[in-house]
Amino acid sequence: MRLLRSFVADLRGATAIEYGLIAAIMSVALISGYGAFTGALVNVFDTVSNEIEP
Repeated sequence: MRLLRSFVADLRGATAIEYGLIAAIMSVALISGYGAFTGALVNVFDTVSNEIEP
């Protein structure tokens, strides 16, 4: 019973799960932001290329 109580009272696992969730959310945000950024960058280069060509 003491082992079960110490297992329930231990918060290290919960902290690790919280850090994992934060890392996952940040990864999704970075990946989606990267997609939007590359699309906008391609548009900028296309515009510049079209303006430079005679």
